[in-house]
Amino acid sequence: MARVKRGVTAHKRHKRLLHDAEGRRGTNRKLVKRAHESELHALAYATRDRKQRKRDMRELWIVRINAAARIHGTTYGKLIAGLKKAGVDLDRKILADIAARDDATFGAIAEVAAQA
Repeated sequence: MARVKRGVTAHKRHKRLLHDAEGRRGTNRKLVKRAHESELHALAYATRDRKQRKRDMRELWIVRINAAARIHGTTYGKLIAGLKKAGVDLDRKILADIAARDDATFGAIAEVAAQA
């Protein structure tokens, strides 16, 4: 059986790894072993931060809704409770968008929540 040399495969793998590590500092982009570790950490952080981004966005939406609700004389908690009682199914993303872009519409929504 013929001998198989693996230099080409390893070189290709290393080259791809170093290409993915572009933009990092120091040995994290120059040395294969450090670049590999850096890549594994980057993938782990990316996975973690996709979940974190969802939390951060929800937090931002709540802050925006609360600010707009206070302008209209209520609080975030009372607004959400009133909307649930009134049967209005608007999620926080849409409410925050309305609060930021259309004050009159948000005022009408706040009025519906206050009456409920």
